[in-house]
Amino acid sequence: MRKLLKKSTRTAKFGLVIILLWLICAIFAPLLAPYGPNDVDIMKRFVPPAWQEGGSSEHLLGTDEMGRDVLSRLVYGSRVSFVVGVMSVVFSMVLGTSLGLLAGYCGGWVDTVIMRAVDVMLSFPFIFMALLLMSVLGSSLTNVILVLGITGWVPYTRTIRAQTLSLKEREFVTASDTSGCSSFRIVFRHILPNVIDNAIILGTLEMATAIMAEASLTFLGLGVPPSVPTWGNMIATGRQYIYTSWWLTTLPGIVIFLVCLSINFVGDWVRDIRDPRLRGSN
Repeated sequence: MRKLLKKSTRTAKFGLVIILLWLICAIFAPLLAPYGPNDVDIMKRFVPPAWQEGGSSEHLLGTDEMGRDVLSRLVYGSRVSFVVGVMSVVFSMVLGTSLGLLAGYCGGWVDTVIMRAVDVMLSFPFIFMALLLMSVLGSSLTNVILVLGITGWVPYTRTIRAQTLSLKEREFVTASDTSGCSSFRIVFRHILPNVIDNAIILGTLEMATAIMAEASLTFLGLGVPPSVPTWGNMIATGRQYIYTSWWLTTLPGIVIFLVCLSINFVGDWVRDIRDPRLRGSN
């Protein structure tokens, strides 16, 4: 087990470095980007990366079909991914945890209604639900966050409900109920602190899913508007030039891969150190 945790720590360090770079780009994009994300220079269309023949040190990662700097658009695109990843996960975590606590503690018809809603959500593919909602609400950053939050609450509800069902039979909860504590106090004072770790761990892992979902929706034309620099938009606009200008789709694809992989590495590490069974076997 020690070897497993040491390996997890090494991958987590790699993930933390990538995530830190991602956050720095998102926060300090205006200072780090050499050009504006939408600065057009038709005379410098399809300039390849600096290391390729025909490349220029003025545009280290090349330019796109409108002469916009690819590096600058990648840096600014990190902002959208960060906002979507964090806000949608927080939204779905709060909603899913609340419903899970309600279903697990109240039981009866409340539990039945919530779990039937979970079954309905699970009966439809995630991308289908997201596309349906985005086609109704329209393309915007706010709507992307709202849709991903609405469609992402199910894992939290199922996990928190199962834990709540187990915890409410424990002695400390029974004692609180017998002593006359209100249901609100029991749930938020005794049960929530014991389940919040798992919600946070799940949220860490789900952030990568949210980033991928935003890129997918934007690629399909139902996410963030084309005027906003995002990694999904860069892949969508560059796909028709993939055989002649590979960097337009490959580079943002690599960035999405690295960020999502790093988030999963860190999420696995957090799960390992927060799991008391793993700590106990150390």
